[in-house]
Amino acid sequence: MADTVVKEFIERLTSIENEMKLLGDDRKALVAEYEDKIDMKALRAAIRIVRIKARLGASEPECDTYMEEIDGRI
Repeated sequence: MADTVVKEFIERLTSIENEMKLLGDDRKALVAEYEDKIDMKALRAAIRIVRIKARLGASEPECDTYMEEIDGRI
């Protein structure tokens, strides 16, 4: 019984890991396709900022205020 459960778990885990690798390869290909058309460094920074702001929720206006105050000082 336990051997069957372990075997099933390993099979599913391996399948998920293979899918993750394929997705990673797809992501690399996508970046390579657009790297001559888009400033990838700026785009990655923008994506990080948008994700952070999404997590801030109601605190976003306060964060914007801090960022305006800090901008140009660092």
